Amino acid sequence: MTSIVTQSFPAEGESFPWWAGNGRLANLSGRLLGAHVAHAGLIVFWAGAYTLFELSRFNPNLPMYEQGLILLPNLASLGWGVGAGGEIVNTHPYFVIGALHLISSAFLGFGGIFHSVKGPAILEQKYSFFGYQWEDARKMTTIIGIHLLLLGGGALLLVAKAMFFDGLYDSTIGDVRVVSNPTLNPAVIFGYLFGAGGKYWLAAVDNLEDLVGGHIWIGSICIVGGFWHILTEPFAWTKRLLIWSGEAYLSYSIGAVALMSFVAALFVSVNTLAYPVEFYGPTLNIGIEQFPFFRGEGGVLTSRVWLANTQFWLGFFFLQGHIFHALRAAGFDFRTGKRIQDLIREGNSQVKEVA
Repeated sequence: MTSIVTQSFPAEGESFPWWAGNGRLANLSGRLLGAHVAHAGLIVFWAGAYTLFELSRFNPNLPMYEQGLILLPNLASLGWGVGAGGEIVNTHPYFVIGALHLISSAFLGFGGIFHSVKGPAILEQKYSFFGYQWEDARKMTTIIGIHLLLLGGGALLLVAKAMFFDGLYDSTIGDVRVVSNPTLNPAVIFGYLFGAGGKYWLAAVDNLEDLVGGHIWIGSICIVGGFWHILTEPFAWTKRLLIWSGEAYLSYSIGAVALMSFVAALFVSVNTLAYPVEFYGPTLNIGIEQFPFFRGEGGVLTSRVWLANTQFWLGFFFLQGHIFHALRAAGFDFRTGKRIQDLIREGNSQVKEVA
């Protein structure tokens, strides 16, 4: 028996239970925007509050990596408040950064609440420019382009800090320095991608010139790609290949985050340039004998151990989420145990159930 459903699977609207989270808002673009902005506010609030919390407990007479710190080591590796030998000589920048995050979170929180309770529930009904339909491939790639511009800008902010604002901490010399001549040679930068740097792939980078040059390249590529996606329409073969639904986009996004988490776990474990020993502790031995947890020397729980394990297991569960949502987007309904054939293409939101 075959039946036709006239809305995109699994768009049940408000019939979703409360624990389905943002799934309840799939067809309410304004409310989903509110949840998105509020979520950003929570993240920024956590970053600011936890930075100040760590600062209140920080003991300059002990190594950072022995104090259970996860945010201050990152700020120190960016060159804030650090002197020769990795000594923390000024904690005022940490206070300022924490306070700025708290202030920013208030504005994001207000925006999230506004769009959740006051703004239009469906953006396209009042503001056509900001509205969207999940199956509209042209609009979706425009949104992708905007995100790429933001990611590229973020990468170039690190470049600006390295080249124009006091520099980064260089663990190879034990001091903060300005990176005035970053590597721009594509053979060197993309050589890391193909394993030319060493056995640890991208994490084999061992000098700030290559690290900053890589950020210049990736930032530029993201920005060019962002404009490309904003100004163009997906190719016909792309429209046929991909599924154009909110569930599918969630799957694609979580899969990308999972990959980044695994890469971060590798970086944290073995790289002492981006994650200096002075702030994160000794590197870790990685291999099958270490599974399922990364372990430090002598069983010491350093900042590096905490971060490596956190990144790995977050990546693991993100990967499960990717598979789950990919199956749903491709047509499997976990509620009924039935497979449905997803027919979502641009301009077509019908779904056919297969008995």
